[in-house]
Amino acid sequence: MADYGKTLNLPKTDFPMRGNLPKREPDLQKWWDEIDIYGQVQEKRQGNPKFILHDGPPYANGNLHIGHALNKTIKDFIVRYKSLKGFDAPYVPGWDTHGLPIEHAVVTKKKVNRKDTNPVQFRDLCKEYALSYVDEQRKQCKRFGVRGDWENPYITLQPEYEAEQIRLFGEMVKKGHIYRGKKAIYWSPTSESALAEAEIEYYDKRSPSIYVLFPVKDGNGVFAEENSYVLIWTTTPWTIPSNMAIALNEDLDYSLVQVGDRKLLMANDLVDKVMQEVGIEDYEILSSYKGNELAGVVCNHPLYDRESPIVFGDHVTLDAGSGCVHTAPGHGEEDFYVGKKHNLDILCPIDDKGYFTAQAPGFEGLFYEDGNKKVTEKLNELGLLLKLTFINHQYPHDWRTKKPVIFRATEQWFASIDRFRQAMLDEIKKVHWVNPWGEVRLQNMIADRGDWCISRQRIWGVPLPIFYCGKCGHPHINDETIDYIAHLFTKEGSTVWYAKEADELMPSGQQCEKCQGDQFRKETDTMDVWFDSGSSHRAVLEQREGLSWPADLYMEGSDQYRGWFNSSLSTAVATKGKAPYKEVLSHGFVLDGEGRKMSKSLGNVVEPIKVINQYGADILRLWVSSVDYQSDVRISDEIIKQTAEGYRKLRNTFRFLLGNLNGFDPVTDQVTVAELTELDRYALSQLQQLIDRVSKAFDQYEFHQVYGQIHHFCTVFLSQFYLDVLKDRLYVLPTDSPIRRSAQTVLYETLVSLVQMVSPLIPHTADEVWKHIQGVNEVSVQLSNFPEVNQSYVDPELEQKWGQLLEVRDEVLKALEEARAGKVIGNSLGAAVELTPAQATASLLQQADELDQLFIVSQVKVNPASSEVSEEQRVIVKVTPADGEKCDRCWVVSPSVGEHENHPTLCDRCASIVNEMGIDQPPVKS
Repeated sequence: MADYGKTLNLPKTDFPMRGNLPKREPDLQKWWDEIDIYGQVQEKRQGNPKFILHDGPPYANGNLHIGHALNKTIKDFIVRYKSLKGFDAPYVPGWDTHGLPIEHAVVTKKKVNRKDTNPVQFRDLCKEYALSYVDEQRKQCKRFGVRGDWENPYITLQPEYEAEQIRLFGEMVKKGHIYRGKKAIYWSPTSESALAEAEIEYYDKRSPSIYVLFPVKDGNGVFAEENSYVLIWTTTPWTIPSNMAIALNEDLDYSLVQVGDRKLLMANDLVDKVMQEVGIEDYEILSSYKGNELAGVVCNHPLYDRESPIVFGDHVTLDAGSGCVHTAPGHGEEDFYVGKKHNLDILCPIDDKGYFTAQAPGFEGLFYEDGNKKVTEKLNELGLLLKLTFINHQYPHDWRTKKPVIFRATEQWFASIDRFRQAMLDEIKKVHWVNPWGEVRLQNMIADRGDWCISRQRIWGVPLPIFYCGKCGHPHINDETIDYIAHLFTKEGSTVWYAKEADELMPSGQQCEKCQGDQFRKETDTMDVWFDSGSSHRAVLEQREGLSWPADLYMEGSDQYRGWFNSSLSTAVATKGKAPYKEVLSHGFVLDGEGRKMSKSLGNVVEPIKVINQYGADILRLWVSSVDYQSDVRISDEIIKQTAEGYRKLRNTFRFLLGNLNGFDPVTDQVTVAELTELDRYALSQLQQLIDRVSKAFDQYEFHQVYGQIHHFCTVFLSQFYLDVLKDRLYVLPTDSPIRRSAQTVLYETLVSLVQMVSPLIPHTADEVWKHIQGVNEVSVQLSNFPEVNQSYVDPELEQKWGQLLEVRDEVLKALEEARAGKVIGNSLGAAVELTPAQATASLLQQADELDQLFIVSQVKVNPASSEVSEEQRVIVKVTPADGEKCDRCWVVSPSVGEHENHPTLCDRCASIVNEMGIDQPPVKS
């Protein structure tokens, strides 16, 4: 028989069916490096309006986790989209490289004793370690498909960065924002360092809960001293040796309660609750007093021979305890301020490692937590422990070591937040917060934030550029010393601070402003690492060519409201009076498939590189685009498999489009809009609607909407409708048939637009497809432009008409499925459809051409409108087997099959086509 298959315009393409992304992506990335795609994109957009996304630096310690993959991929979506939209959108990645974790890694992994090692040598080991992970993380980011200036990142240990950090610090000093003082701050015994609020995390902790009796020494005439006690409650018994007072609230009511032969003072409103908690049923209120009436009452310390007077503070509430607050100014922020107000001693008998000193007789050498038991035992021995229980509560922990922290009064350097707090609050209102709750969150943090402790007791960090007079100890810092140190750091890096003596680190002729001494020693503390990263707006945005200040966007995890968003705002407002960002966006955390936090102990950690090695980076990126990242998101093997299935459908769409554009030259073969069929004009109009929706979703950073819209368009509109309907004319009609060229024109427009729209999400696949598209001028889709809505293609009337036709089609498809299930027909081309429409639907069907192709059946009969069919019902559908035989070429069932002597197995249409194509031999019996 004649080989009619050769006359069909079957799709041909060398675009592979399967992605095999783990193998193909590295080759594409190598090609990107060879052609310097980042440089080409930047060169093309040079001179255009800028869009600066400033990269918050990840910490250079260990491999990147799935949260990093989420973060870096979202940033890449944004930068790639902005570039396609015509913006000059550079992306300069950065790394945070100082601080405790790297010190700890060098100590543990390289077996180095920090305190016995020369500081210069130790810092060199830290630098080597940090840079090794910068290189490793850079490779991983590039494997994620993130495009950026990877050869020129910013790194907080770079000399030029450190120098700008010093200059920023100097400006804050000059404006009076920096001071040295003794305050009760977060202290980590495990890190042996002060911590800032941003370095604190809260976890559950089991703590002792004790009620303690402080014997009254002087009732000041208010009540008799004999057998009188002030009752306090605390969950930190180890701080009792540091007690200096008992705080009451002047405005609360207090009662003296008879319990056996003792009289206990406590807040009136808490009497019943306290008695219940301590297990006492028999008690009597003897007298009551206003808090301010108890001024002058003095107690004895329960452990030592010293007084503990009654003082007053607004922090005393009825939320818990007895309304009488044990006050140890050396171990609590509020206690410290109360102590300063009432001139109390700031006693802190705890050393850097958390052990009691000789200032706590009887407990010297004990670790503070062990002191809980010993102090409680001593109080019980003295008959002053009323009750001991245990509670579970949220307690502050060191965010690096995950161990509990304490409050400890020490001399530290601070940034005075009060001096520029209001300016920060004002600037927050000027920023656009993509997550509206983020504005409220940061406002509350700034409003309630204490002064920023910026000094750290570390070696691996940027030194505080401060000297002390060798004669009187007065801090020495001025414009000349800052400028001198900054220039030294630029040339030699901050390790020079440890390599040189104080007189080599400062200009000659310096004198102490207090005593005119000329001998100095240097500060040994380093800056808080949040000060390091918080200086990046100056060290990077203001210094790097091609960048600009302020950034258009900061985008990080939601934990950065207390971290980088906060420290960057602080340093920027303190020095420039303005926020360093115009817009802030944040993402949630990545949880496992059941919504649990990932941990090695649970065995639920998903490593991004493993996902990429198995599925490919584009699958991981597609997962990122599919989730609503502004909340916490989930990932699991099952979720990734579902994402891979979604990817497969997109890839198959591209393969179908490429195959059916085989041999189509857009220069010579495209037809005008006026020459398009009505169906093709409808599809072109639908494409414009998609471009509009996707553009708006990108602009609003709603990437799950981008993915959802594109996926729905490809799988529902294209695969289930438009492409399905087109198959007949694409496969059957002559190559240069006007109606086939009409379809190809729209397919070409659709393919190019789709590839451009998905390229920020799945750039490897997009560039792979782009290489197979004939007629594109750019070597990479990354050098093209994002599609724009062509309003001349938008046809609302056509949209409405075809929307109604598709509703009728749905009814027909439903009837076909029922007929198939009832074995009335096999596939749809074996069917004849008889339609009985309602009046309005009859008019619609009369205007429609080629209903058989719309429904993908062989025959369609439309009856006159019937009053028995309601407008809501639209149409009654009857399905019967089609009359005739199946055409070997187009598979349509037609009575005309067998009527052509030379082509007895073809229908009229196919016989005519093959005759035109010169195939006119009689059938040959096999």
